[in-house]
Amino acid sequence: MIFVTVGTHEQPFNRLIRYIDKMKEKGLIREEVIIQTGYSTYEPRYCRFSKLFPYSEMCRFVKEARIVITHGGPSSFIMPLQEGKIPIVVPRQKRYGEHVNNHQLEFCRAIEERSGNIIVVEEVRELKRAILRYDKIVAEMPSSIKSHNDIFNEEFEKVINELFE
Repeated sequence: MIFVTVGTHEQPFNRLIRYIDKMKEKGLIREEVIIQTGYSTYEPRYCRFSKLFPYSEMCRFVKEARIVITHGGPSSFIMPLQEGKIPIVVPRQKRYGEHVNNHQLEFCRAIEERSGNIIVVEEVRELKRAILRYDKIVAEMPSSIKSHNDIFNEEFEKVINELFE
């Protein structure tokens, strides 16, 4: 199963949801896809979805998912990391009307560079490769990246503190 979450930011993230739905429609994704669509206006036709799920259900989806795809909000991609999963992170971008600025993009680039334990996909057309090659991408990551959540959390805290300096 693939679980996709776009968080609860009030601007739509139709770009991500539409692309995933089209991949499912074309048969590029064969497994079940569950999407938390938030305030997006596009409603998937080929994937199970809800605007919001209860927190307990979100936790269950993250645990059960083979792949978790999130927006660039830290709380969304930290949950899969805590479950020992490497999330695919698609930051919301200002130019697409998905956020008020590009802080998610900048933040995700910094995390990817420092920690290397998220897969950042800036343009949705790159998602196909990330999804279809996910197991290989993760297998090629150093094992230390996949097993050191405490170190990641320390590094994550440093990045947060630097942003507010």
